[in-house]
Amino acid sequence: MGNWYTDDVKYIAGVGEARAKLLDKELGIATVGDLLYHFPFRYIDRTKIYRIAEIGASGQTLVQFRGRVTGVAYAGAGRKRRFTAYVADATGQAELVWFQGIKWIEKRIEVGREYLVFGRPSFFRNELSLVHPEVETVEKALSRRAESGLQGIYSSTERLSSVLGTKGFHTIVSNAWRIAGERIGETLPPEMRRQYGLATLREALYNIHFPQSPEALRQAQYRLKFEELLGVQLNVMARRSERLARNDGFYFARVGESFNTFYREKLPFPLTGAQKRVVREIRQDTVTGYQMNRLLQGDVGSGKTLVALLSMLLAVDNGFQACMMAPTEILARQHYATLTRLLDGLSVRVAILTGASKARERRAALEGVASGEVQLLVGTHALIEDRVRFANLGLVVIDEQHRFGVEQRARMWTKNEQPPHVLVMTATPIPRTLAMTLYGDLDVSVIDELPPGRRPVRTVHYTDAARLRVWGFLRQEIARGRQAYVVYPLIEESESMDYKDLQDGYEAISRDFPLPEYVVEVVHGRMKPEDKEAAMRRFKSGEAQILVSTTVIEVGVDVPNATVMVIESAERFGLSQLHQLRGRVGRGAEQSYCILMSGEKLSKEARARLDAMCQTNDGFRLAELDLKLRGAGDIAGTQQSGMAFDLKIANPTLDVQILQLTRDAAGGVLAADAALAAPEHAGLRELKRRYSGEKSIDFSMIS
Repeated sequence: MGNWYTDDVKYIAGVGEARAKLLDKELGIATVGDLLYHFPFRYIDRTKIYRIAEIGASGQTLVQFRGRVTGVAYAGAGRKRRFTAYVADATGQAELVWFQGIKWIEKRIEVGREYLVFGRPSFFRNELSLVHPEVETVEKALSRRAESGLQGIYSSTERLSSVLGTKGFHTIVSNAWRIAGERIGETLPPEMRRQYGLATLREALYNIHFPQSPEALRQAQYRLKFEELLGVQLNVMARRSERLARNDGFYFARVGESFNTFYREKLPFPLTGAQKRVVREIRQDTVTGYQMNRLLQGDVGSGKTLVALLSMLLAVDNGFQACMMAPTEILARQHYATLTRLLDGLSVRVAILTGASKARERRAALEGVASGEVQLLVGTHALIEDRVRFANLGLVVIDEQHRFGVEQRARMWTKNEQPPHVLVMTATPIPRTLAMTLYGDLDVSVIDELPPGRRPVRTVHYTDAARLRVWGFLRQEIARGRQAYVVYPLIEESESMDYKDLQDGYEAISRDFPLPEYVVEVVHGRMKPEDKEAAMRRFKSGEAQILVSTTVIEVGVDVPNATVMVIESAERFGLSQLHQLRGRVGRGAEQSYCILMSGEKLSKEARARLDAMCQTNDGFRLAELDLKLRGAGDIAGTQQSGMAFDLKIANPTLDVQILQLTRDAAGGVLAADAALAAPEHAGLRELKRRYSGEKSIDFSMIS
């Protein structure tokens, strides 16, 4: 049989060496398997033939029609040369234009003949015009048995499309099918296919590319989504059961003096019901004998730090040390200040260790944790370094998980013979369904209440035309002793232009809010860390009233006196990012405001995002919406979130029913055969490996 999946793509008819290199570079397609797993993102009905007069009114993106060529014309010279064919039917006429491949096309166009034309319609001086359409004679089109009436449209890049159009892509997929079709085995056991009513892999791959009917397409999509999510769940659940099988977690048997004294005398405000529930869940985890691995989600300001501190005090009362890891120096220092303040008067010793720690601070931290005198250590990823040796580390708290990959989490576990309990905190609301997929090896706790006295931030949307009004409002708030953030987007692709916007904006604001009455600071990624820290410090201390920045302030900077957040070009941010930014204000008792600024012209999707921000402060609702608008890929940046797999067809939020089924299916199989060693599970073993983040996969074993 040979392994069809790993055959080099260059051997497919119509590909060859040069196109193979391009496919690999542009889309990561190197093998026949990669190509057959590059699915169409939508389909058009090739059985539908329009009349010219019908096109345009209903805004079709791709159309086909029959038309007779009434004449041709040449214009321009050199690279500007173009070839135009005029076609007509009984209802109207159209222009077909080519700028490339003119020699090839002029031989195929004959005045007086009728053609089937397929392409993207546009209008030029009210005349229908198609650039680089596909054309074939009506006789040939009628004699060709279409693979199916629905034709797949594949995502491509500009560079690739100029070499391989819609039809060309379709042709090489058809040729790949001829090579591989008969050799495609089955990955799922027959019993599982029967139980969940799934098509075979061969049928699914055929009908995803060449659907024989809308129903066949639906079944193909269902089967391929099921398989993809099953591959993910097999990994997630195997990791979880390995952890639970080890039974080597530390016992935090007692609730002792530190916890009780703090709870009775030091709490800044009574815990909300949600905080109490989460503390109970953590308490239960630490007396089971298993290692805790819990994800704590809570909106900005919901009181996660307090829950983390109570958990760390549980560790201390049981003779263990705890550490808290934050993604940035400024956030680590903030946590250190908060913990020191809250624990004042208790006999719990706290130290800090970051990359920027001076020699004396570093020595005190390293010696203190090694001897066991320091019970709580706060720091950045400097805590992972080999020279940090704990006497008895029982609990690790990681703040803002999506900035630490899975590998860093794993390195914290190697700090002991026995892995410590792990509590991961995130202020990025992840819908429960997605949390099951991304962090399925973690148990999920949610704080879904705000502490008493916190007022929801009021959010409004203005276009640039209202800028004077917005600046007037800012002056009013500053006159009342408040401070404001002004944030500019920074998108990698347009980085230098974005920096220019930020600099221009900073200069304009400095002119509108002049010294000595106002102090305006600026912070961005190109600054030296010490300059950045100094600017942030001046803002935090209240010396500066306005902080102009890129999204570096997104994580954790706590300035209770800042009550206004102005977000420039807000339409360029995703919902979860907008929500994170809004969470920087509203941290004190005063009413706070988030002002979304945008241009006049907005896409439908951008308007939906900005409207949603104005309507709700609920991060979980926004995260669900964000996923529907943007898909799962962007939730936390794949490589950061520890998501080792690349979903091609499934969307964990939209396909939540399938996700639940695959969870059950994976659980059932692993309970019966944890190593997937049975002969009938060979396909599942390969599937699991495919989604484990290991690149190599051998489908030839699969029968």
